[in-house]
Amino acid sequence: MSASADERPAPPGAHDAAPQSRFPWHAHVVLLRPLRIAEALAAVRAAHLVDPVPTVFQIELGVLRMWHRILFRPETIGMAASHPVRADRFARLLERRWLRGPFLLREGAIAPWDLSGLLSTPERLMTHMLGTHHDGLQFVYDLQILSAYPGRTEELRDRARAVVTQDTARSRHLRNLCVYEDYHERLLEVVERALADGIALPPELQDDPDISFLAYLRWCARQPATPRDAWRAWRAGRLSFAPERPAPVAATVTR
Repeated sequence: MSASADERPAPPGAHDAAPQSRFPWHAHVVLLRPLRIAEALAAVRAAHLVDPVPTVFQIELGVLRMWHRILFRPETIGMAASHPVRADRFARLLERRWLRGPFLLREGAIAPWDLSGLLSTPERLMTHMLGTHHDGLQFVYDLQILSAYPGRTEELRDRARAVVTQDTARSRHLRNLCVYEDYHERLLEVVERALADGIALPPELQDDPDISFLAYLRWCARQPATPRDAWRAWRAGRLSFAPERPAPVAATVTR
């Protein structure tokens, strides 16, 4: 998890070793700030979030998976499957995602240069969750990152509650940016439940890298460790950025 210098956790020796690290050109192209990514992964390792922890190159593959999702599964981003558009002319206008983008960039609610979330500060994560629609439980990905920062989940709860309970120009603006009805109510409910009982996902979603940050890290850690291995795996059909098809189940899991 990456935040400003006073918030970003660092394990012993991280600041001594990191400046000497050298990254190949493709790491800078895909990740932009590979040193920051390496520091965030050191924090993941220190917090024992997943084992094994992916390498910087494996996070590159994870970012490419995100780009694959944007290009080939755009309907999974920023759209609602079951909630109507708000009865507001501005919200109806922003239902068009191509028109919504400039407003989200101006708000700071999206960061196209940080598709893994590992470069984001707690403030940007909260701005993202409050100002960008996430369908279903997709905001759990960002919530899992935010939970690593003491007090920040409580701050998100308070800010979401303000949007839900106060009818101000600011709250209406955030609701319109998220386009769909009941988004902030659902966000507040999940955050309050996370503070009371921990962050939990239904079993069928726990290994979905689109929804779970921990699942994303596990997906990255399963990928080839070097560019040469990745090229060979892709040529052999063993490397794919498409979502893994779940095995069929005999019964439906109720939520």
